[in-house]
Amino acid sequence: MDTLLIPAMDPKRTIRNMANTMKLAKKSDKDDYMQHLRLVLLGIATVGAIGFIIQFVFSVITFG
Repeated sequence: MDTLLIPAMDPKRTIRNMANTMKLAKKSDKDDYMQHLRLVLLGIATVGAIGFIIQFVFSVITFG
């Protein structure tokens, strides 16, 4: 009966795979980095604005 190896059960192989992945990965250039940064900040600002609007609406409206 063949056993299926789980990656966590073979630390040498896991570390070798991580090293190979790091060798193949390329560093983003500044333009790509700035574009991703803008998108992330826009997403954070959007979620914050929606939360602020919801909080403001519920603080103005009183139920009862």
